[in-house]
Amino acid sequence: MLSSSSTTVKNLPLKRRLCFLLKLVCFVSSVLIFCEFLIYYVVIFQCRWPVVKGGAHKSEKETSASVLRAIILADTHLLGEIKGHWLDKLRREWQMERSFQTALWLLQPDIVFILGDVFDEGKWSSPQAWADDVRRFRKMFKYPVPTELVVIVGNHDIGFHYEMTTYKVNRFEKVFNFTSGKLITRKGINFVLVNSVAMEGDGCAVCSTSEAKLVALSHKLNCSQQKPNHSNKRCSDVEKLPASEPILLQHYPLYRKSDAECTGEDSAPPEEKNIPFKEKYDVLSQEASQKLLWWFQPRLILSGHTHSACEVLHEGKIPEISVPSFSWRNRNNPSFIMGSITPTDFSLQKCFLPFESRVFTIYCAAGALLVILVLAHVQLLTPPFYFAQRLISKHKAV
Repeated sequence: MLSSSSTTVKNLPLKRRLCFLLKLVCFVSSVLIFCEFLIYYVVIFQCRWPVVKGGAHKSEKETSASVLRAIILADTHLLGEIKGHWLDKLRREWQMERSFQTALWLLQPDIVFILGDVFDEGKWSSPQAWADDVRRFRKMFKYPVPTELVVIVGNHDIGFHYEMTTYKVNRFEKVFNFTSGKLITRKGINFVLVNSVAMEGDGCAVCSTSEAKLVALSHKLNCSQQKPNHSNKRCSDVEKLPASEPILLQHYPLYRKSDAECTGEDSAPPEEKNIPFKEKYDVLSQEASQKLLWWFQPRLILSGHTHSACEVLHEGKIPEISVPSFSWRNRNNPSFIMGSITPTDFSLQKCFLPFESRVFTIYCAAGALLVILVLAHVQLLTPPFYFAQRLISKHKAV
């Protein structure tokens, strides 16, 4: 009996240490699970699909059938083998994968558009590196059968105009089924895909082919809308398309002087807003911009490239939305656009992802608390309760 009691006393410190260690493991695991998994659900769950004007007069079934729900994001910049550190790649790709998969699960969009610069080193990657980048992209941005994914080409995917080759363009087109001047029509809504890198206007082979396709598509769309300046003779043999005014999807924004007029928490930093944009590098040239506006008279333009948000009105009536980068490598507060679109109207809403600074703050606070708990457990740090109790007992003794 005495031997059993002695064993229990000896084992008590060990059991306490194991219990404390288990509590620490649970604490650390909880912080990791929240910061690396649950936080994406908490943040994205707060996003709501915008309501299209006139939708309130229809039943929920009619609205869901006629409204196309689209997610638009840009500039994922998957790091390559040359400039991408393995730890940076691991962190950024995990963040984007969790955000994308969580958004698909919670929001269930009909279609997702990625507006270029999918890769960071597509402009110079070898065939093996390209295949590896594509494999990782498909893992990160996998999607269920009801959802459609459409990817637009950007300068980091095929290079700036002086780096662009037919080989790089064909390589991208083969993987993503993308061609400049391609029309995608869903629920009576026309989307025009533009290779904005090829809008150089210098007559290069890729540029000429791209512009020819855009001109032909413009003719079809204008004939379908029965524009008064098109005679029946010119449009008699043209394939009729839905009469909806098109939405342009491209990587480069149309020409604007700078981001000086852009506002919002995810617009460019104040020190960058007044830096003039360089034509054919930061934005399309004035000539190329006028061509696209004249050819299509779009009701909406969606672009990326600048990594910051901006809203611009062209010709006083055509809105262009520059979509910020989807990668935390480019900004602390990435976001994507949620669009409810019909053949005659649209409504857009921004959905922010978790702020990386807040995640870092949670980790720092958890780390500090962990250190305090460990020090208190090994009695290197007196817990506040015992410190106060000691002061009270001393006061009574006096």
